[in-house]
Amino acid sequence: MKLSILAAIDRNYGIGKDNALLWHLPADLRFFKTKTTGHTIIMGRNTFESIGGGKPLPNRTTIILTKNPHYNAPENCKIAHSLQHAIDMCANKDELFICGGAQIYALALPLVHTMYITHVHATLQADTFFPKWNPNEWKKVSETHCDADEKHAYSYTFAEYIKY
Repeated sequence: MKLSILAAIDRNYGIGKDNALLWHLPADLRFFKTKTTGHTIIMGRNTFESIGGGKPLPNRTTIILTKNPHYNAPENCKIAHSLQHAIDMCANKDELFICGGAQIYALALPLVHTMYITHVHATLQADTFFPKWNPNEWKKVSETHCDADEKHAYSYTFAEYIKY
């Protein structure tokens, strides 16, 4: 199984503020949808509750990580109480995506094989950050730059990294 991270970060690794994204980039949302549709996604409870009003994203299996043993998952979602438990639940899958938040990214970073990072070319007010990674452990294998436009307030780059 391929274990991957999918994240959008600003220049200072910012990913969110007040449990919300820092930007609205329709192309990044399409990229997320394209990458994850038909796959399993793992995210923390706060991240899950902040997207889609706490409803599962269509055409994906959602595993919610929570320390709360009494958390009731919405229909079509699964619960795990550790990242390893979530990974073990997906042993027969081809690719599994870690989708946030900061604590989950930090736990997953040593385990993943691939990172799909959208680099947002801005420095924004953030209170939640993606973990710093060692660039000597990762090789950038592709990147696509996109300029700001009427639908995208910031320029951004889609990049794919693989672990050496």
